[in-house]
Amino acid sequence: MSQPPIYRPVERFWPYADLSENPSDEELAALDPDLREALLGAPPLPFSLTIVFPAFEGENYARALEIARASSEYREIGTGEGLRHRARFFPTEAARLRDLYLLVDPVPGTEILLDDRPVPYARDLWLPLVWFLLR
Repeated sequence: MSQPPIYRPVERFWPYADLSENPSDEELAALDPDLREALLGAPPLPFSLTIVFPAFEGENYARALEIARASSEYREIGTGEGLRHRARFFPTEAARLRDLYLLVDPVPGTEILLDDRPVPYARDLWLPLVWFLLR
């Protein structure tokens, strides 16, 4: 027969962080889109295109940041070499989407996301389809 433990562990989890049971808005925004959809259900957002681009040298960087920050949803992710700017545009913002795309397309590491997901032919098919919305 085994002996019972000599001590009983405390039911506190110190020195671990005391985390809130509800995530903050920043934590929810940083979730992977697939995980967010699994946890919270599909968001009621309309169709969107997101341009993700790194920091780059040159005169176009300041203008690109200005356009990105004026988008419907703008976030900066990472720091230093890993810094990425994410700008979400809805179809009503087709002109600003095109303006930003023309500035950052030549930059290595620029991505085009459709509803927050990388999809085939995003640059070659989806962007030109949005350009048809321009008057």
